[in-house]
Amino acid sequence: MTDHLPPAGLDAGAPLSPDTAGTAPEQAPGKYDAEVDRIFGAGGPLAPAVGSFKPRQSQTEMAKAIAHAIGTQGTLIAEAGTGTGKTFAYLVPALLWGGKTIVSTGTKNLQDQLFSRDIPNVRAALRAPVSVALLKGRSNYVCHYHLERTLSNGRLTSRDDVGHLREISRFVKMSQSGDKSELTKVPETASVWNLVTSTRENCLGQECQYYQDCFVMKARREAQQADVVVVNHHLFFADVALKEGGMAELLPSANTIIFDEAHQLPEVATLFFGTSVSTSQVLELCRDVLAEGLAHARAGVDWAKAVTTVEKAARDLRLTFPDSGTRLSLPQIAPDSGFFPALEKLKEELEGLIDVLEENAERAETLEQCRVRAVELLEQYKAWKSEPKKGKEIEGDDAVLWVEAFASALQLHKTPLSIAPIFAGQRAGAPRSWIFTSATLAVKNDFKHFTAQLGMTGEPAHTWPSPFNYPEQGILYVPTGLPEPNTMGYTDAVVDMALPVIEAAGGRTFFLCTTIRAVNRVAERLRQEFADRGLDFPLFVQGERGRTELLDSFRNAGNAVLVGSQSFWEGVDVRGEALSLVIIDKLPFAPPDDPVLAARIEVMEKKGMNGFVHHTLPEAIINLKQGAGRLIRDVDDRGVLMLCDPRVISKPYGRRIWQSLPPFKRTRVQEEVIAFFKNLP
Repeated sequence: MTDHLPPAGLDAGAPLSPDTAGTAPEQAPGKYDAEVDRIFGAGGPLAPAVGSFKPRQSQTEMAKAIAHAIGTQGTLIAEAGTGTGKTFAYLVPALLWGGKTIVSTGTKNLQDQLFSRDIPNVRAALRAPVSVALLKGRSNYVCHYHLERTLSNGRLTSRDDVGHLREISRFVKMSQSGDKSELTKVPETASVWNLVTSTRENCLGQECQYYQDCFVMKARREAQQADVVVVNHHLFFADVALKEGGMAELLPSANTIIFDEAHQLPEVATLFFGTSVSTSQVLELCRDVLAEGLAHARAGVDWAKAVTTVEKAARDLRLTFPDSGTRLSLPQIAPDSGFFPALEKLKEELEGLIDVLEENAERAETLEQCRVRAVELLEQYKAWKSEPKKGKEIEGDDAVLWVEAFASALQLHKTPLSIAPIFAGQRAGAPRSWIFTSATLAVKNDFKHFTAQLGMTGEPAHTWPSPFNYPEQGILYVPTGLPEPNTMGYTDAVVDMALPVIEAAGGRTFFLCTTIRAVNRVAERLRQEFADRGLDFPLFVQGERGRTELLDSFRNAGNAVLVGSQSFWEGVDVRGEALSLVIIDKLPFAPPDDPVLAARIEVMEKKGMNGFVHHTLPEAIINLKQGAGRLIRDVDDRGVLMLCDPRVISKPYGRRIWQSLPPFKRTRVQEEVIAFFKNLP
């Protein structure tokens, strides 16, 4: 394998075979084209309504394809390069011709942006008489009942919690929505939110005295009546899977479903079409049993004793795995780990708690609800196999059983190995339009990895290129001389290689890592090196503050370095001079010990497929495209993507990787990169 990156553009113009090329949707010109051309043209209504709007051919063509899919109740898979303007490309046809439309986004931040900014702008520009609603999961809304209970029982452990609770109490009296994202004075990560929001298990439903004023029910009613409903993928699949949160009622009436950031769908769907049960749910149940028992049935029962034995059993189960972050499939759990006896003990103690609750459930509706929750938890633990089948990890080749240890909880999962048949079933039924869009759906114009995961075959798929001039605006730099990524000291070698480039860039760097361990090591090294070299670059590190706060500080500093892992690889938009260098430490391959990945690969290889080629590599390329996409966000942006992993050159699959990235100018010479920064204005 050559040690040089060929010039940008080599192979880029090679003809694509029919089975790998993105296929433009078949459509007869006319029905929507003229109107789309008018709206997106220089004299159209979008320009005066949106100050920064400029006509872009890719955006216009994408909007025509989406309009055609909506008009024919068809499906479209639409990959649009950064800067295409895909949001307006789907909103315009959706608002004009989409009928009842559900727009599902990858994150709550994007959900808020669509609802608060993008949809109002497009609606005003088009003068479209459509109503819009925002619908989130119930944990995003303050619950009147749980707020009142928390205010009255005074079981807060910190001064911060007391102050936060006071703010929430004020907020509820003024808010129309009860959406916690509106209350910026209380961090989203504050522990008090768990005490003042409801879960599916502890919601009283129509029995609640606050049912008519419930923020969750109000949001659902508004969604039922709205023309356009903005949700996120987690809510979409949680509700479809559980038929619990309003989506089950919304879906039958929807004419158009649009998934933005659609590359996240396979992972999110897998999460929600699987099942999991956690020791934290047991501890929450115990907390509620104690509170309700003391409030309604104090006489005759030692409630503290009743819940203490269950709490101890849950904590003992967690302690059978000393290290947080442990992920093991069922056959990997050592028989002498203590896990299996501890699991049986927890089931036994839950049965004892259920007996106590049955004797007292008639005293209060809330105690009956606790009894129902305890029964459901016990059933979930019983449904999870308590003994491994020898040498057998996959039940009928359709699911994998595994455990995951967190700092204070142990989660037991049963995960489907493929969500294709389930998702295909969701798409069957009443005819409607399905639009899947993202900047990263294909691997070198091949959509098969994405479509196979969702059980789609033969659906129209197309890539619209970015309007950015990547060869002029950026450089892909793969340094020479780095060791293999699995060698001791690799992260330190990457930092040594990166320091001269960071200095040449004047800070203004995203340092993206594939593991939290690497984040911590890079941050430690950079802090010391900046001090030793007298470099006055503010250093922001994931975990030290919330993501939004870190990004705001990074933008405002203008010469900062931000070190982060997965949550900064996508959904982050820093335009202009504040970001000129993106460093990626390694190719983002999934950890080889991931139990679900291992089981999927085992099944694929039984079918004669190559697990690495057909799953692991495409996943890594799509993740890498997301990370690389942080660099050039606007027509005036310029910068360097520094990809440190030598495997992109040394391995046969390397070519497929860098050919899937934007067509930057390519180099392996550090001096060229430093000269590039010197020539920046």
